[in-house]
Amino acid sequence: MVRQEMLSINNLHSAYGEAQVLNGISMNIYPGEIVAILGRNGMGKTSLVRSIMNFSFPKKTSGSVSISGQDFSVLEPHQISSLGVGYVPQGRRLFESLTVLEHLKILECNKENAWSVDRAFQEFPRLEERKFHRGNQLSGGERQMLAIARALMTGPQIILMDEPTEGLAPVTVELVEKILIKLRQEGLGILLVEQNFYSAMSVADRVYILEAGKVVWSGLPEELTSNLEIQGRYLGIH
Repeated sequence: MVRQEMLSINNLHSAYGEAQVLNGISMNIYPGEIVAILGRNGMGKTSLVRSIMNFSFPKKTSGSVSISGQDFSVLEPHQISSLGVGYVPQGRRLFESLTVLEHLKILECNKENAWSVDRAFQEFPRLEERKFHRGNQLSGGERQMLAIARALMTGPQIILMDEPTEGLAPVTVELVEKILIKLRQEGLGILLVEQNFYSAMSVADRVYILEAGKVVWSGLPEELTSNLEIQGRYLGIH
């Protein structure tokens, strides 16, 4: 039986002006799996998720992106979101003047798999404690919890996460990992861009490594953890 891919990226090229940053990326992300994207800084990981969402920069120059067979390469980011693609950006990107509750309320919807405010507070009790605090009053961990919960309020089929554990304390990293595993169990497809090698290996089902905007290695987490040569060559792990 052939699996129908949830998110399909086909020969994707993107550039910042004359500088090419993605050079023919192709991959599929299926329902109920976590696909980790690894690589050194500047190798195209964030450019990949930004290109999937069709932000202004970098600019897609060729290739296609589709969800469940529907090509959305030329759609605006808000239209892509409405098709079921959630996005947790690097750096959280919260509204500094809005409270936790306001961040969640403005995205509340009636989709079957969308998180409610109650679900967000159930998964992240700290957010309920801080629900009247504004974005600029939250710790790094609280901001990340809110960024994840906010994305899930829209009921995505697949979620793109760019460095979700960046700058977090180990206890918060563990909380994020537990949420990712739970979302996978609920059938979401997750594209995880991550610098934390060990965190990514603990949750991923498949792994891609990018180098200069190209996929230079792909495989299973256990294959990568046992391959010290690949770790050293492309990730700088010694």
